[in-house]
Amino acid sequence: MQMKNLILSITCVLLALSACKKVDYEWEDYTYTALPLVTVDTAMSALPTRQTAKVSFFNLRDPNVANQRFSFTLDWIGYGKATVASIEVYNSFNKAESSVPAYPIVMSYPGGMYPNIAQFPLPGNLNATDKLYETVTTFPKTYTFTAAQLATLAGINLSSVAVNDYFIFKFVLNLTDGRRIAAYFSNVADESRNEFGDPRTGVRFKNQ
Repeated sequence: MQMKNLILSITCVLLALSACKKVDYEWEDYTYTALPLVTVDTAMSALPTRQTAKVSFFNLRDPNVANQRFSFTLDWIGYGKATVASIEVYNSFNKAESSVPAYPIVMSYPGGMYPNIAQFPLPGNLNATDKLYETVTTFPKTYTFTAAQLATLAGINLSSVAVNDYFIFKFVLNLTDGRRIAAYFSNVADESRNEFGDPRTGVRFKNQ
């Protein structure tokens, strides 16, 4: 009898609390989305890198830097909750930030698997400088560019590039239910925290 009364009391309290709810919060009406995934071809990087860092490097010390290559494969995952119809691929060239990640890449501990800092600005939302390169409908899709080709895409002269300048690619998802996912919070994109989504990747210039 005591257990029955306890359960009845808890039920009454829960009903009373739900009846007192005065505010509906936007986050309560969440929906699921898919995420872009990137696999960097680390073997093509002119300097050693880590897959988990989602970054490749060009080496300005090499007189043949124009022919160094950057390659990555783009895919997506929906966890059985969402499906991707297409991904818009954007690219841009950017000057070095005021504070840049260290090189060689510093790996976090314990584990030593992930970089201790994000390798590109977070969260990876589109800026005015980002240009649509193409819209992909078949996955996975592999991209390979030389430094010269990326400079041509960005409309810059490769001779004007300095250490820590970078090319970046960003991804916008078009889902089969009609949604367009063009903005991501940092807790989706931060490789230093082993976040699973990869809404951007890129290649930096170093002088090693």
